[in-house]
Amino acid sequence: MTGTKNQPGSTTLKEQALREEICEIGASLYQRNYTVGAAGNISARLDDGWLITPTDACLGRLTPAQIAKVDLSGKWISGDKPSKTLTLHRAVYDNNPLMQAVVHTHSTNLVALTLSGVWHDNAVLPPITPYQVMKVGRIPLIPYCRPGDPRVAEQVKLLATSVRGVLLERLGPVVWHESISQAAFALEELEETARLWLMSRVKLELQPEPLNAEALDELYRVFGARW
Repeated sequence: MTGTKNQPGSTTLKEQALREEICEIGASLYQRNYTVGAAGNISARLDDGWLITPTDACLGRLTPAQIAKVDLSGKWISGDKPSKTLTLHRAVYDNNPLMQAVVHTHSTNLVALTLSGVWHDNAVLPPITPYQVMKVGRIPLIPYCRPGDPRVAEQVKLLATSVRGVLLERLGPVVWHESISQAAFALEELEETARLWLMSRVKLELQPEPLNAEALDELYRVFGARW
């Protein structure tokens, strides 16, 4: 039993909307195989703390009342017991005040990428598509640590303002953004890019060339992209 705490008083409209969005995005990711079983977690920033999916919960079967609320001191306020990755999520929120949501999944192609070999440790994939560059950007690798290891949060603290996410070796992506939906969309773009990269290397036996400097400069200039 993980336990549940009753919500003290009514939630704000903003909080209720975020609870519902977490459930909707979680179900969408689960139904489309971006995560399986009880893997993965989603969180969102509140004025008085954070919302985060419960520990050992299936993202495809959540209800708004189950979403854990944690106050600014880290105290569990309501909902089911919060995910053990809260420390990792807080490493983003505490160091990048613009970020409003974090999504973590165990997406198959991105985990496979860490097993077969990433492009570079500081950029797990080369910039091969314009939307990868525009929506995701450079994603560094975090070497393997057990789930919940505080050393991962320490590394994320240093990266929270310079990239939109990281790839945890053998575990999967962690992506942050200005909303839950935007974080999920960026994660999906990253997973699709990993699928394209692996398919090209394994099935087609070719190594896709990165976008050239001129193409990248145009994306930076026209769309404000960064790498």
